[in-house]
Amino acid sequence: MADYKAPLRDIRFVRNELFDFAGHYSRLRGAESATADIVDAVIEEGAKFCEQQLAPIKANGDSEGCHLTESGVVTPNGFRAAYQRYIEGGWPSLSMPEAFGGQGLPVSLDLTITEMTGGANFPWAMYPGLSAGARNTLMQHGSSEQQQIYLTKLVEGSWTGTMCLTEAHCGSDLGMLRTKAEPQADGSYRLSGTKIFISSGDHDLAENIVHIVLARLPDAPSGTKGISLFIVPKYLPDASGEKGERNGVNVGSLEEKMGIHGNATCVLNFDGATGYLIGEPNRGLHYMFTFMNTARIGTSLQGLGHAEVAMQGALRYARERLQMRSLTGAKNPSGPADPIIVHPDVRRMLLTIKSFAEGNRAFLYYLAQLADFARDGDEAQRQHADDLLALLTPIAKGFMTETGLEAASHGVQIFGGHGYIREWGMEQNLRDARIATIYEGTTGIQAIDLLGRKVLGSGGKLLINFIEEINQYIATQKDHAALQEFIGPLTKLTQEWGALTAAIGGKAMQNADEAGAASVDYLFYSGYVVLAFFWARMAEVAQGKLTDSNTTDKEFYSAKLKTARFYYQRILPRTAGHKLAMEAGADSLMAMTEAEFAAL
Repeated sequence: MADYKAPLRDIRFVRNELFDFAGHYSRLRGAESATADIVDAVIEEGAKFCEQQLAPIKANGDSEGCHLTESGVVTPNGFRAAYQRYIEGGWPSLSMPEAFGGQGLPVSLDLTITEMTGGANFPWAMYPGLSAGARNTLMQHGSSEQQQIYLTKLVEGSWTGTMCLTEAHCGSDLGMLRTKAEPQADGSYRLSGTKIFISSGDHDLAENIVHIVLARLPDAPSGTKGISLFIVPKYLPDASGEKGERNGVNVGSLEEKMGIHGNATCVLNFDGATGYLIGEPNRGLHYMFTFMNTARIGTSLQGLGHAEVAMQGALRYARERLQMRSLTGAKNPSGPADPIIVHPDVRRMLLTIKSFAEGNRAFLYYLAQLADFARDGDEAQRQHADDLLALLTPIAKGFMTETGLEAASHGVQIFGGHGYIREWGMEQNLRDARIATIYEGTTGIQAIDLLGRKVLGSGGKLLINFIEEINQYIATQKDHAALQEFIGPLTKLTQEWGALTAAIGGKAMQNADEAGAASVDYLFYSGYVVLAFFWARMAEVAQGKLTDSNTTDKEFYSAKLKTARFYYQRILPRTAGHKLAMEAGADSLMAMTEAEFAAL
């Protein structure tokens, strides 16, 4: 299996040269400790941890998987030891407020570490990843007592968290959930019901697990308006706030899955389990979106990680594997054949992977800056960041996971038959990538959320905000002759994006199915345009470096510029197909009757 190497050169390019994170931190309230030397040291140590502790146990985690015993779930060999080192390194507390034992560093720095942990070993990274959502939920919506008891332990890392939404009869339609919460005289609640597909639902990494659970009160209204949110710990805290007696939540079974075998995906039974209400009754779905949005950004990072893993493995293999001769003459005349990297189709796949990995990294780190402002900015910065995150989070989750899956598939293909066997790690990367397009809301759910709720639901306001940002950038580059190969297409597509949105909105007013029929193509179209924006900006930086006589690593910048050109010429034209599909409308999707389907 190819070893994972943290992509520090590209991470630094995006953070330092594209987005000027040092300047960003200087303008961010409470980020005084995020000095250049501290940030660089954190990233360096994070890379070492991922390369030395997480990557080596990834393959074993896949082959060994998790096991359910009488005492609970046992994780694969090495997972527990790696988690203990994770705690010892202070990684869970990185971006948490000092008041709860955190280090008070920016959210964006935490997301940089999360990119590397996910790339090195995503099944392992899911354990602390779910805890991040639990921490954020309690920090924003928990009472001061709940924060003192649970949040401090989650920040410390000695306790971990989960998100318990799905039930066997309802997936994304949470209005149908049946788990009940009965109020008790002491102010607690007794929860009864079963949740499925609970990632990190039980394990031996930490001493306690804090389940964040959606359930219904006895007098709750039907549908999503009647959902409340509860803390249900595996072990009830004692009087001193430490792990106490066992609660009534147990693992019914472990799901047998296609991938992410190292992560325990559980069926959890709540048998009169003691729980504690978060916030107000019947506001649970609103509160849970704090957790879900954290998870969606984390899942976007998973898509990026799978593309990076595919790139590293496939590039190394393509440079070494000898097969056939180049169509333009031997490139390795002393050998029996040329390395496969000389062949156009192999380069097509490599550059597709590269353009997605590096483009999505830029997209993610842009979101990371917005996340900083959403938490630590002033009122105007928070509102602007919240609006942009509302629009861009479903695009990121849907588009990055789909393109990560495509990249992982190309990784297998470049290896040929060797990619289909376990030895090289490419087939595990593909299997692990497949779930990312499903959980935290499928691509279809993200698409209708984007088009229906965020774009049309805001009257186009959220989209206009981002398009204005793109247009402001275009205006600064209108006289930059060398950049016009990017600025011209970006200008056309940005205008087209707005026009398509208006046309779909008009059709949807007459027939609601028009929005649903267009939604997934709309998400993909939006994702390709968003990446075009960031590839134009990366091309601008690269061109500037290439004309600077002091630049030493010109091959890096030349490759960046050529990848931007590839993206614009070979990937961005996909928008034309999505445009035609959207314009075709809902008729061809909805015309067939159920009887005609059954006749097949």
